[in-house]
Amino acid sequence: MFFDPLYMLIILVTLVLSGISSMKVKTAFAQGSKIPLSNGMTGRDVASALLNSAGINDVKIEMHGGFLSDHYNPLTKTLALSKDVYHGRNASAAGVAAHEAGHAIQHAQNYTPMYIRSAIVPAAQIGSSLGPYMVIFGIILGAAEGAGMGYMLAVTGVMLFAAATLFSIVTVPVEFDASSRAKKQLYSLRIVTGDRETKAVSSVLTAAGLTYVAAAVGAVLNLLYWAYRAGLIGGKRGR
Repeated sequence: MFFDPLYMLIILVTLVLSGISSMKVKTAFAQGSKIPLSNGMTGRDVASALLNSAGINDVKIEMHGGFLSDHYNPLTKTLALSKDVYHGRNASAAGVAAHEAGHAIQHAQNYTPMYIRSAIVPAAQIGSSLGPYMVIFGIILGAAEGAGMGYMLAVTGVMLFAAATLFSIVTVPVEFDASSRAKKQLYSLRIVTGDRETKAVSSVLTAAGLTYVAAAVGAVLNLLYWAYRAGLIGGKRGR
């Protein structure tokens, strides 16, 4: 089973989707970086403006190492922006900074999907790392027979991996909502103006959103595979 053609196909599809979405993000970011904001604001300025407009004054904005490593940490209320975004005075920097500010606004406004995602993080981390191995050991112990310790171990592994899959699925609306909030604020505050700036920001945010869609698709395919191998769907296929 370690060289299962079906699993190899799923891995290939996942890698292709991930590669295409990653390339789109980098391309969109590079193109948007060539379009300067007419108001000269940096990414940090943009994030600060959005937070202030939402009445949020307890979120720290810090520079973070790495390329496109931007993120919002709800536990520490810290908005971390990569160097290119923090200091950037272009459409790409504005879009990414606004997106992360959108997450801070979600947190402040108790956006339910964001809290659901945070709640399942521990289970998702365990599921993604241990779930597949539990299914494999369960199969070795006789999961295909549909009963006994092997079957229970395989089912538990699938359930744990389902938590990781759920995390990927819930992440999609969380990310698209943050982008939607970002665009509305950028336009209403007149931070982004003109067709070139507007299209560049939209392109960056859409491309970024597609990476989460690709991740969710890959997670679902893997979940279906492990459920299949455990004999939960498509008959007893553990052997």
